[in-house]
Formats: sequence, C-alpha cells, structure tokens
Amino acid sequence: MAQFDTLITGGTIATASDTFEGDVAIRDEKIVALGKDLGDAEKVIDAKGKLVLPGGIEAHCHIAQESATGGMTSDDYRSGSISAAFGGNSSFVPFAAQHVGMGVTETLDLYDSRAQGESVIDYGYHLIVADPTEKALNEELPLAFARGVTSFKVFMTYDLMKIDDNQFLDILTVAREHGALTMVHAENSGIIKWISDRLVSGGHTAPRYHAISHPAAAEIEAINRAITLARFVDAPLLLVHVSTPEGAGLVANARLEGAKIFGETCPQYLFLTKEDLDRPGMEGAKFMCSPPLRDTATQEALWRHVQAGTFSVVSSDHAPYRYDETGKLANGPQATFKQIANGMPGIAARLPLLFSEGVNGGRITLNQFVALSSTNAAKVYGMHPRKGTIAIGSDADIAIWDPTEKRQISVENQHDNMDYSPFEGREVTGWPVTVLSRGEAVIENGALVAKPGQGKFIHRERPDFTGYPGTRTPELDPQWNFGAELL
Repeated sequence: MAQFDTLITGGTIATASDTFEGDVAIRDEKIVALGKDLGDAEKVIDAKGKLVLPGGIEAHCHIAQESATGGMTSDDYRSGSISAAFGGNSSFVPFAAQHVGMGVTETLDLYDSRAQGESVIDYGYHLIVADPTEKALNEELPLAFARGVTSFKVFMTYDLMKIDDNQFLDILTVAREHGALTMVHAENSGIIKWISDRLVSGGHTAPRYHAISHPAAAEIEAINRAITLARFVDAPLLLVHVSTPEGAGLVANARLEGAKIFGETCPQYLFLTKEDLDRPGMEGAKFMCSPPLRDTATQEALWRHVQAGTFSVVSSDHAPYRYDETGKLANGPQATFKQIANGMPGIAARLPLLFSEGVNGGRITLNQFVALSSTNAAKVYGMHPRKGTIAIGSDADIAIWDPTEKRQISVENQHDNMDYSPFEGREVTGWPVTVLSRGEAVIENGALVAKPGQGKFIHRERPDFTGYPGTRTPELDPQWNFGAELL
C-alpha cells in the first residue's frame, strides 16, 4: 500500500515567508510531509521547473448574487468556481447579500441552496448587511458567526443598500463582541448623488461620465469616516477596493498607529484607467465599476502601497454582468451611466496579472505574491493555518505554476459565464497549470477534472488580530466616563 495519496515532486515550494526546493506529500486531504525522497504515493505529480504555491483564495467576488434592483450576476457557483480554479484559486469567499426586508438566517439559507452541489472549490460567505434590525443584530448575526460566517460587509453608498453612521456603529460593535471582521464599501453617497445629478441634467450621460460621478473625494471622505468609526469602538475593519492614493494613505496611517485596519485593492485599479470608459458607443460600459478606474499616476501610487504592505489582499471584485440585455444593457442601449450595472469580471485574471506584472515585473517578491494572493486572506478571514499556506497539517490546497508560460488573456480562457474580459489581449507571463483543493485535482495540466459539488463549505474561525493594539476612546472607558458601560 502506498504511503501517501499524492506526492508533488521536484518543484520550488514558496510560502509567504520561505522559498525552497522540495516535495509535498498529501494524505487524507492534508499536507503530511515536506522534504525530499519522502516515499511512494498512489499519484505522483512532477513539478520540476515549476512553482508549488498555496492555492489562491479569492476573497472578494459576487457569485449568484442579485443586486438590490434585481439584476443577477452571470456566474453561479458552478461557473464562478470553475473560473476561479482556472485562475489558480483553490477556494473563494463570495458574498451572501441581505436586502431590506430579508432576515440574516434567511439570506444564508438562500445562498446555501445556491452553492450546494455546485462549486468545484471550497467556499464560504461574507454576509452583506443592509437591514440591521434589532433581531438581525442581537439574534441572527451571532447565529451567523456560529455557522462559520465571521465577516460581513456594509455599504456607505447605493440608496437601497447603504447604512447610516449609527447603524454602522451598531454593526461594528456586534462584530467586535464576536471577534468578527467588518468590510466596508466606502464612498460618500451625497457627493456621488450631487455630481451625478448635475452630469445627467447637463446631458453628460455616456459611460465615461461614470468615472467623473464617483470622484476621488467621495472615497477619501468615506474611508476617513469609516476608519474613524471603527477606531472609535476599537473594531477591526477592512476597506475593500481602495482606488485612491489618499485612501490608501489613510489605511497606512491607521495601521501605523496600531488600529485594526486592513486594506484591499484590485487589479482593475493597477492595470486599467478611466480612459477605458471613453470608448465608442456603449463599449465603455464594460469598464464601469465602483469605485471607478482612475489614472496612470494612481496606478503607480497604488503599486507602491502594494509593495509597502498597506494592502493585505489584492482581490478581483469579480462582479460579472454580461454586455447584453441581461446585464450592462438591461435598461436599453441608450441608458445613462446611472442606469448601467456596475462591476466587471476578473476572477480568473487576478493572479496571472499580479504574478506577471508583480513577480516577473520585479515589483514584488514571490513570497509577497503568496501573501497577497492567499496567506493574508486566510489570516484576516479566519482560515489560517488550515488554508493559505503549505505546512504540515494544512489542507492540501495547492496551485502549481509555470512561471515562464506566456498567455494572452481572452474571454475564452477565463472560463466564466461572460461575453467579454476587460483585460482582453493583455499578455501575461506565468500561468497556473494544476490546482488541487484538499488534495483532489480541480485543474490538471490546464484542463478541468473536478466535478460540481467537489467544493465544501468552509467554517471559518475568529480572525487573530494579535499585534494590533487598537485604540481606547475615553468616552467609552468606564474609568473615564463616570462608570457608564457602553461597550
């Protein structure tokens, strides 16, 4: 009888901290040995000349999710997970979106029904909280934590989703009590509405004006306010899709001061600009996302923040709406920028882009790539060390990369349910060729071998925020505020 189920031999193994030559032995879904000449196995994967990395964790994607206005993303858990796997990911954490009038438990049950038996990789949920009723806060959110959903997201914009500052503080304090992480889409709703109304009334309705309608000031103000609220109640907070140097600077300063603040940016802000929205006809609609694409100076500034560690993760914000009447053109071919669905695909392109321009481009090390693509997400979202690393006892979630393979990104090699890619035609160097999830092949030599339902739900734990001293607000300190217990 073979000693192991699978052996990966002859590759260069890299984690967030180390790079070394060696073999990986897998048994019963786990990594059980690292070294050389480990023994025999039922299956041997020759990784000579290739990189053996922790499988990517895509921690920001919209799968089988309807918007507050009723539009449904084009990818379900089958197509979305397949696309993620082709992009080097072995697990992902899409959103489960509560809308006004829905209960939290009802929301999670709905997404369970959508994911069950469909995903080819392991999955979890971030809960979007749009209706923080007394019942949701005091009864249902604790139940969500108990079922392994330890992160949730709030919006500071979008009329049908946004919460006010009072509700934000309520959610942050519940998260703090249970050791959960709050994520926030930070844009100032009033600024966006004011400038959007003026643009439309002036006849400026083409997709390119979307970039104008969400100015940098809207993000900067909201990030500052979100960080202030989180620090006021000493709660952990992750700022998603940061798109401005000033916003990134606010995250960096808060972290320097010891706050439990984390940041994320996305490939679209590193590789695309607002000029992509200025295309003939409605073509610019393909590049509409919020926050919007900025400019080349912003790209370089965000890369510096990637290098400096401001951003814990680089995520895709995969929000797939087809360029047809089911998606971007749902309100007709003459719709104003305010009537076009925001979001673009990118779940399969995220890691090849980051590897090609980051590692092969000399901007980041291979170890930084592993941290940004997998390890940090596992840590901040309560999955480490089960996932996000190559270590004895960890799940055998592994992506084998050919660091020299050249590919052109195309809609065909994204394997999602989209009819375009915003990165179409971009050449990258470095491509994931084999992906294992808990030791079982999902992608093998560039081909899908997994069956729907192979992925399992990830019961996530409380993230570990050791090393972040946090803040202490005098007005909330009973020793200072005459004995009032407010937290």
